[in-house]
Amino acid sequence: MGRVLRSLLLAMLLMMVVMPVPALAADPVGSKDCQQGTTRCVDAVIAEMQRRFTPLARGCDHDAVFSLAYLRTTEAYRRAVSDPSFFSDNAFVNREDAIFASLYFTHDSNYRAGRRSQVPEAWQLAFDAAEREQVSGAGNMLLGMNAHITRDLPIVLDQLGLGAQADHDKVNDLTAPLYGGVLDEIARRFDPSVRKLSGGDVPGTGVDQDLVVQLGLAYREDAWQKAQLLHSAPTAIAKAAVMAEIEADAAARARSLLTTYAYKPGESPGKRDAWCAAHHNDR
Repeated sequence: MGRVLRSLLLAMLLMMVVMPVPALAADPVGSKDCQQGTTRCVDAVIAEMQRRFTPLARGCDHDAVFSLAYLRTTEAYRRAVSDPSFFSDNAFVNREDAIFASLYFTHDSNYRAGRRSQVPEAWQLAFDAAEREQVSGAGNMLLGMNAHITRDLPIVLDQLGLGAQADHDKVNDLTAPLYGGVLDEIARRFDPSVRKLSGGDVPGTGVDQDLVVQLGLAYREDAWQKAQLLHSAPTAIAKAAVMAEIEADAAARARSLLTTYAYKPGESPGKRDAWCAAHHNDR
């Protein structure tokens, strides 16, 4: 009986892997531009990210932290692909960008609509931490990065057929220098504690720029390796087993981040929220 149940679970996980990403009303992924991988697709993705970010920032929602980080990363990516030879296959990477963002849009929409059963565990933990105001701004950023890169990216790469590893690595080169500026903007607009590694009002809730870079690179390298395993899996059951490992690893990392960046007894997000109320429009 145990073997039967495991097989059924693996089959269900496989369905989650191979089902096409659902297109939302405001989701650009199904557009002709995105199917062709044009830069107009990236523009549409950025517009949708901005549409979602604006009310989060205005309401000082703790999800605004990751939303801002993702938006700024994608804007930098758009500047890079204005050079048609930046990647070996710009169209492929533009499609990857759109499908990757679409997964985030889908998880975000499902969570906000109360469809928790359709939200992967790593994302549930990240969204819950923001809604319940459990972690510092640094925690919100890293929880989102973990869920999106560790959990979502291998699925996207597998669905697209991996692509060139050199292009995957070029994204690493593009994103790593951004983190310092992103952390500065988060501190300026939403939560000054992200730049307080010790001392201050909320000790130990900040994050070092080098740590974010290292984690981002490690997450992306792990995602590439997991995508290779997904893509080379010889059977449906083997593929579902890899997917189960991806889900478990992402959730385990999320729980670790929750522990590390949770507000301790006597701490609260009150000062962060008051700061945001006064500064969320700062640039």
